[in-house]
Amino acid sequence: MNTSRFQRIAVVVAGAALLPLSLTACSSDDGKDSDAASPTVEQTSDASDSAAGSNASTMDQPFGPACATVPKDGAGSFEGMAKDPVATAASNNPALSTLVSAVKKAGLVDTLNNAENLTVFAPTNDAFAKIPKADLDKVLNDKDTLTKILTYHVVGEKLTSKQLGNGSYDTLQKSKLTTAGSGESYKVNDSANVVCGNVPTANATVFIIDSVLMPK
Repeated sequence: MNTSRFQRIAVVVAGAALLPLSLTACSSDDGKDSDAASPTVEQTSDASDSAAGSNASTMDQPFGPACATVPKDGAGSFEGMAKDPVATAASNNPALSTLVSAVKKAGLVDTLNNAENLTVFAPTNDAFAKIPKADLDKVLNDKDTLTKILTYHVVGEKLTSKQLGNGSYDTLQKSKLTTAGSGESYKVNDSANVVCGNVPTANATVFIIDSVLMPK
């Protein structure tokens, strides 16, 4: 075998030996690129949890047209009301002054302030104004009747807006009220509209409504 032919054979053998090494290196590089481009299971899970948390916090915020009338700061603001028990918190909201007066006449201030985990459907001043004055005055001066009406507006558990979608709940007056709706539109007993919902207080969630509820 001459020298020239021997050199050509050596070159071919060396090339064949190096080929697997080249393929392995390419495969390794491709794997790294793939890993970098694809999110891990943990990253995907974290992103889902973050989105769910964001949606939950949004649903827990006050909503409704009457929320715009709530003071922006001070004791009557959302932040201020969240620090006080429900009867005290309501007394700092000008739109609930008639309700607060009725609660005082019925002697329910301490009952509402000392209870835990309540939902209060709070009629506005305009809601009480829908009742003829003679009838309203009569109720305000009849403690037993007034107590029945006011405790009918209170549920002994904290309800979320989601739970108002289609529900029936026992009140402190010992009879039921019903709720229905979705999004930011809810009705109580198919008559009173929630005009400002998810209002936080220290011991209750308040849903402000535009009509007074009457127990059967």
